Amino acid sequence: MSKMFGFVVRLLILMSFICAGLGCYKCFIDPDDSVRLCWGHILSKYNIRNIDACFKTLDRIFNNNPDVTKAAKVGRGYDTILKEIMRAEIMPIVEEFHQNMNNDTVYEVRLQAAADTFITMATGLPRASGCFPPCGFQAHGTVYNCMTCQYDSCEFPLDCPLQEITVGENNRTQMWCHVPFVLPSDIQIVWRYAEIKTMLMDRFAEVTAGTDKLFSIPLARLEHSGTYQCEIFSQERSLVRIYYHLTVVPYEVVGHAELQDVFEKALLPAGQFLLLPSIPPFSLLRLPSPELLTVCLASLLLLLFLTLGALYWWPSKKMDCEPEQEREPHRNTYTLQTV
Repeated sequence: MSKMFGFVVRLLILMSFICAGLGCYKCFIDPDDSVRLCWGHILSKYNIRNIDACFKTLDRIFNNNPDVTKAAKVGRGYDTILKEIMRAEIMPIVEEFHQNMNNDTVYEVRLQAAADTFITMATGLPRASGCFPPCGFQAHGTVYNCMTCQYDSCEFPLDCPLQEITVGENNRTQMWCHVPFVLPSDIQIVWRYAEIKTMLMDRFAEVTAGTDKLFSIPLARLEHSGTYQCEIFSQERSLVRIYYHLTVVPYEVVGHAELQDVFEKALLPAGQFLLLPSIPPFSLLRLPSPELLTVCLASLLLLLFLTLGALYWWPSKKMDCEPEQEREPHRNTYTLQTV
């Protein structure tokens, strides 16, 4: 009879797991351990044992608690640590409560304390690095989801938008197989080519395979025009596909375009065709520095003072010389008369 009762209880638990969905508690705790935990659950109001009420308490505290679900959104590979944290909080209660009767109030206090500890410790785990749009399978950007008990991908397509490249004939061009998210260390890169503008896989032919992210064309010719695809693999799983559509412009067309540009500029009105640089307006001329202006002004004043001094000194000197010249002839005349 007890075996039948145990089987029925386990069946009810499995049905509740399927109908109610999953959660952080259900992701890491086995159904058998939940039966042992809830075996002695007593409704204090009616003083009867009720396992189903215990399961509802677990759902409310753990599985349907948004704080628990948010704390469990950890980065890739940390779900194992979440399991260790959850089992470290629940399993001691399982061993203590198994085959023992405890009121629902005791369950409430102990389970809520376990949930609070789980939230605190799970929140301290590394978060996901984030998803970088618009394309590619990004393993490091995935987030653990307690509602599905698995990691949610970024849900971006593998194919990136087509990028246009235009290059003149006989010029060099390069295409990079680069993505903004973290790639594994064991990647393999395959370059493919299609003569037309397309993103259909069956139109491409493989060109190279290896680990080279750079595809270079030293001298582009007309036959190089087309679509180039770079696909990155890891452990035979495609991570991203990048597309470049290359257009090679003939050399004659490039020269004609340059001549046409010169011709169009020559036809511009005289007011728009700049022959010689115009003289800037006075307001835009650069003035000398204040120090240089001070020196020049002082020099001009000094020169002015010297000129005025010379003009004042020269007439007075001339007047001093004239009386002496007038007295000299009188002295000679007097001497002659005496003789």
